[in-house]
Amino acid sequence: MRQAVFLDRDGTINEERDYLFRCEDFHFISGVPQAIKQLNDAGFLVVVVTNQSGVARGYYAESDVERLHVFIQQQLCSIGAHIDAFYYCPHHPTKGLGKYKRDCCCRKGEPGMLLQASQEHSIDLNKSFIVGDKLVDVEAGIAAGCVPLLVLTGYGVEQQPLVPSATTICADLTAAVTLICGH
Repeated sequence: MRQAVFLDRDGTINEERDYLFRCEDFHFISGVPQAIKQLNDAGFLVVVVTNQSGVARGYYAESDVERLHVFIQQQLCSIGAHIDAFYYCPHHPTKGLGKYKRDCCCRKGEPGMLLQASQEHSIDLNKSFIVGDKLVDVEAGIAAGCVPLLVLTGYGVEQQPLVPSATTICADLTAAVTLICGH
């Protein structure tokens, strides 16, 4: 069983953009590629888990999400870093269209994406972490048995009062990775 660090995407890895799907609109938050490389070098699996309700709303297609993830991986590879796996939820319980309008276990705050990753990559969830900028990230991590960390990038500042008091708060992903690697 391996240790993983689950990362939210928008607002944690990259600058928050509503319904981001175009590569030209993607920008890493300062220090993120180096932080991901630090996790790689420390032996953690790095897994992105992201809600993508823009698919459910008809704003873009699943292929657009996948294309962006390939782009992110290419950008990271240029400095010797990588994401081990990407998982996304294309559903929304009330705003979705067609097959995408449904309750599901993969939409964070549910733990479905983390549980699926655990099965597919032999991850010990109780020894793993989740880092995100929203309450739903923290909730998904707690439900899966991971240690949750909230970053103050993206929506983190406004979400901070909503998270359980035992949640570790970090300025950004760089600070969270420093804490995780020293854990």
